[in-house]
Amino acid sequence: MTARRTMWIAGSIVALCVAILCVDYVVAASRAPAGARRILDLQAQTKADASWAPKLAAEQKGITAARLARKKRDNVAAWVLIAAAVVFLWGGQYCPQPPFRRPSRLKAGCGQYCPPHKKAKLPRAPEDDLAFVQSAVAQLGRTKESTIPLLQAIQTHYRYLPDEALRRVCELTEITPAEIAGTSSFYARFRRSPVGEHVIRVCHGTACHVSGARQITEELRRYLAIPEGSDTDAARQFTLDEVACLGCCSLAPMLMVDGHPAGKLTPATACEALRVTV
Repeated sequence: MTARRTMWIAGSIVALCVAILCVDYVVAASRAPAGARRILDLQAQTKADASWAPKLAAEQKGITAARLARKKRDNVAAWVLIAAAVVFLWGGQYCPQPPFRRPSRLKAGCGQYCPPHKKAKLPRAPEDDLAFVQSAVAQLGRTKESTIPLLQAIQTHYRYLPDEALRRVCELTEITPAEIAGTSSFYARFRRSPVGEHVIRVCHGTACHVSGARQITEELRRYLAIPEGSDTDAARQFTLDEVACLGCCSLAPMLMVDGHPAGKLTPATACEALRVTV
């Protein structure tokens, strides 16, 4: 039975139990005044004529039996309602809508990502493209105050900070290698290693962390075959980043692939989100 069918059945049971409880309450509330009046009338008649006592006792016994039966029925309906609600919520964890709809490149039977045969369209190698550094220096300046704008421009162009480009900056400006190293290591936004064609950002904020962000990250590393100590796979197709917060706590745990969010994830559905991305 699929998760969606299970959710549909559990939701129907929840609705039925709620209907039973509501009907029981309405019926009991409507019958209570009439029952109370009958008891009062029989009590008055019993005071005048003792022969009415058996009928009064039978009426009281009937009302008590009906109340106990309703209470038992409502208890059963309440427990069934709770169980069905748990099943419904459980099914929701395994039946999210996939955030992307593109052909899969999953290697059959191995459970790992299979890079496409076509090479990724990344920027040219820095040693062949250092003319950009020279134009950036001419535009942004050669003083030490231009360090951060230059690093931002270089990273935007190459998607990381290549050593060749940084050495060229030091040759053309007043900025020293020590200042370059200090600035690039201080700000987390700067990367010193090549980035993949697709960037995956897994939220590790409080809400996502307690919902299983660590398990999702570890499963994605296994799925993408990212080596220990690295954040990018060997084919440079994917870079996996852990970020402090993505600002969507209601979707925890969540991630973003090239700016596209996917939430309410499990390790399995996180891999599914990537499987249909490329």
